[in-house]
Amino acid sequence: MAGELDRLEAVLGYRFSDRTLLERALTHPSHAYEATPGAQADNQRLEFLGDAVLGLLASEHLIRCHPEWREGRLSAFKNYLVSAPHLARIARRMGLGEHLRLGRGEELSGGRDKAGLLADALEAVLAAIYLDGGLEAARAFAERHLFEERPASEPGSDWINYKGALQETARELNLPAPRYAVVAEQGPPHARRFTVEVRLGADWSARGEGASKKAAGQQAARTMLMRLLSERP
Repeated sequence: MAGELDRLEAVLGYRFSDRTLLERALTHPSHAYEATPGAQADNQRLEFLGDAVLGLLASEHLIRCHPEWREGRLSAFKNYLVSAPHLARIARRMGLGEHLRLGRGEELSGGRDKAGLLADALEAVLAAIYLDGGLEAARAFAERHLFEERPASEPGSDWINYKGALQETARELNLPAPRYAVVAEQGPPHARRFTVEVRLGADWSARGEGASKKAAGQQAARTMLMRLLSERP
C-alpha cells in the first residue's frame, strides 16, 4: 500500500504528513461497509468538504484571472470547472481509479472508471490536501491539475472545445451522440451569420450563432453543455 501511495503522491505533486487522510479519500463507501459494516471510514465526508473547497478555489481563480468577465460568464466557466465530467477526465489522466479502495460489487461493475465515482474521489483528495496542508496547498494542487487550461479573456475564446466536451459528457450520461445541423444563414457574403442546432436524441436541443459554421456549432455545444450540467443530476 505504501508503494502505491508513494506513486500517487508523485502524480498529485503533494506529500501528505498524515497519510490516513489520503487513504480515506480513496475509500469508497462500498469498501468501508464491507470491511466494517456500519462504519463511516469512507470518503463521503471528505467529498462534501472538497466540493466546497473546489467551488471557492474555482471562483477565486476566475475572478483573479479575468476581472473583466461578468457574472454570467464566470458562472458558466465555474460550472464547467466543478462539473463531474471535467473532474472525471482529470482523475482518469492521473490514474486515480487504480488507487481506489472499492467493495467487491463496485469493483465488478467497473467502478474504477465511473465518472461520478472518480469525480467524488478527486474532490475527496482535494479536501484531504486541504486538511493536511491548508488552503495554500489545496490552491496549488487545484491550479496545477484542475485549472491548468487557461481561458483567453476574449468572449469568443476557444479555451474549451465545447463540441468535444459535449460529446464526452453525453457519453458519460448515457445520452445519444450530438448531431449538428445548419438551420439558418443570414447576411451578405462578407458578413454571414450562421445558426447551428445541436440535438441529443429527441429530448435535448440547443442553438448557437456565429460568423462561421464552426463558431456557431461551438456556441450551440456550449449552450447544450451548460444545460446538461445544470439540469442533469
